[in-house]
Amino acid sequence: MRGWWRDLTDLVLPTDCAGCGAPRTTLCGRCRTALTGGVPRRVRPLPEPAGLPVVYASAPYAGSVRALLLAHKERGALTLTGTLGTAVAGAVRAGLGDPAGTGASARGTPSTGRPTGAPAGRATGTGAFGTVVLVPVPSARWAVRARGHDPVRRMALAAAGELRRTGTPARVAAVLRQRRPVADQAGLDARRRRANLAGALEVARGGDRLLAGGRVVLVDDLVTTGATLAEAARALREACVPHSDGRSEVSNAVYGNATREGREERGAGARSEKGEWVHGAAKKTAVNAFERPLRAAVIAAPADSFEIGRN
Repeated sequence: MRGWWRDLTDLVLPTDCAGCGAPRTTLCGRCRTALTGGVPRRVRPLPEPAGLPVVYASAPYAGSVRALLLAHKERGALTLTGTLGTAVAGAVRAGLGDPAGTGASARGTPSTGRPTGAPAGRATGTGAFGTVVLVPVPSARWAVRARGHDPVRRMALAAAGELRRTGTPARVAAVLRQRRPVADQAGLDARRRRANLAGALEVARGGDRLLAGGRVVLVDDLVTTGATLAEAARALREACVPHSDGRSEVSNAVYGNATREGREERGAGARSEKGEWVHGAAKKTAVNAFERPLRAAVIAAPADSFEIGRN
């Protein structure tokens, strides 16, 4: 209800730019450029946690980018979802255009999947990566209740729509969930974050089948220490270890709290499937979804984690 009300008030009431406060616009041109006008690059936190996937980010986490992410996440500025999804889509393309995970893509400039100067939201081809399966990092249930929405899932849905619009088949599979409570990460250092999250995530029963037949990309809004993405990657890899008979073992409880996505996907311009927690694809037979290195796409990361800044 709160998400619906925010959508309506954002459309009806005049507002200021969520990034810089410029009057009478929810997102000014300058802040939009800060978010989506740059070149997504590989990021690596220091120290880098074991098991961290190859992560690409669209912008440094500072200034207007930080303000936009907080406005969407904590204040329910849902009109930003589409632009945030565009930034995620750019990071997805850049990561998949770097097949070896070295920070240099197969085409274009280093760390991109696009020609020189192409911004985050622009595609270079149609379906070059096959079907992309976006897996959002789950928010804690208490956080979703407090915010009235799941910001990362919303952004993943918008990113899938942007990828499809620009020629890359994509769907969202919200297969991860928390299997135990975790403490608020704010104020924890890297070591305590890793301890807080160790073993906290799992894949829902049958989720391995929903990952089949595509390039899996984890999605989050932000990477700082990398602890969350490393734990999410561990859960995915563990769930999709194949057996000799071709099955993948997933010994998790059924995911029973998942169908709010239908409303969210309609809001993001994508097709919903009633009663399912995968979007845009039928169920498939389980296979090993990680024959190639796992990728992750985020909107932002600290400036010192961008590889270009270390040379």
